Amino acid sequence: MSLRHALLGFLSLRPLTGYDLKKLFDGTVRHFWTADQAQIYRTLVQLGAEGLADVSVVPQDGRPARKEHRLTAAGQAALRDWLSGPTAEPPVREAFLIKVFFGAHLTAEELRTMLDDRIGQARERLSALRAVAAAHRDAPPRLDRLLRLATVENGIRHIEVEIEWLEALRVDVTDPDTGMRRILDRIEAGR
Repeated sequence: MSLRHALLGFLSLRPLTGYDLKKLFDGTVRHFWTADQAQIYRTLVQLGAEGLADVSVVPQDGRPARKEHRLTAAGQAALRDWLSGPTAEPPVREAFLIKVFFGAHLTAEELRTMLDDRIGQARERLSALRAVAAAHRDAPPRLDRLLRLATVENGIRHIEVEIEWLEALRVDVTDPDTGMRRILDRIEAGR
């Protein structure tokens, strides 16, 4: 996925400024897709140049005018084409796993600290996503809400599995011989 497709999707909801888009990103999809303000503005310029979005200037009393971006018919078609097409497998880049891979260079205490820090971060992310899910409890059921909630569920499940793995790894590294056998047993058991 590219940022352009996410922006096309958000613009399909309503006209938005670059600032509004950043707030919407951070409040909805941050757990699986991030973008900084500069990236959003650059991509909005590209969408406009390609005829996928229009910009209108909306005057405001006592404040600078707003530049609202709207999806064009061509933008709507591009979004639908992307949604209905195959999704390429993204390259995997997980900095924490590189740290684990080379973690033998750390002392036992440093390694435990690294794992404990990651467990703490994962629990914080899990708590935040559960709060997002709870906010949907009383919302009227609609397909768009269901699909958005499904992305939150995906994030929760991934984090739960990561915490389970981290806690097992924390035990495994205390005795590498037994730990390797436990890891291989879990792999063979499909867990």
